[in-house]
Amino acid sequence: MAGLSQSTTSLIAVLAAAVAVAALVGAAVALWRLARVRRDQSAVLGDSRQDLAAHAAGLEQEFRALNGYMSDVAARLDARVQAAEAGLAGAVTHWAIHRYDAYHEMSGHQSFSIALLDDHISGVVISSIHQRDTARLYVREVIDGDAPVELSPEEQETVRMAMATGPGSRTGQAP
Repeated sequence: MAGLSQSTTSLIAVLAAAVAVAALVGAAVALWRLARVRRDQSAVLGDSRQDLAAHAAGLEQEFRALNGYMSDVAARLDARVQAAEAGLAGAVTHWAIHRYDAYHEMSGHQSFSIALLDDHISGVVISSIHQRDTARLYVREVIDGDAPVELSPEEQETVRMAMATGPGSRTGQAP
């Protein structure tokens, strides 16, 4: 560097040193960021040595397997719910109790009728008729809201009450 003055050479050396220090600082920051990325990647990937794309592909495969399993479980659960609903179709869901004085000889509403019906309004009406010295019990069938044997007015009222009140309600004496 024969043609440069000593002050110019010193200035170039100082600038080169500053650029070198800036490069070292930049390299240190880059290494620190890379270490942070690797730490975060390790948190996602675990200790395996696969890259992010391979890990994502593995996750997708596991997700598809889990989705298939869940679809299978949902289908089996649907089948079980349908079987349970079919089994409950004949369960008692409408019922009513009607108390009354059958022959107006006794007070206290000792006679009663109970309607036990399913969702198809089929079932039985059980009536207990109390007189002064006797009590009789009658059971009558109801099919789709109709009875093969004629029901008494009180039994008809009990069936009407059961049909009107809905599943599992309890009513007292009809108005």
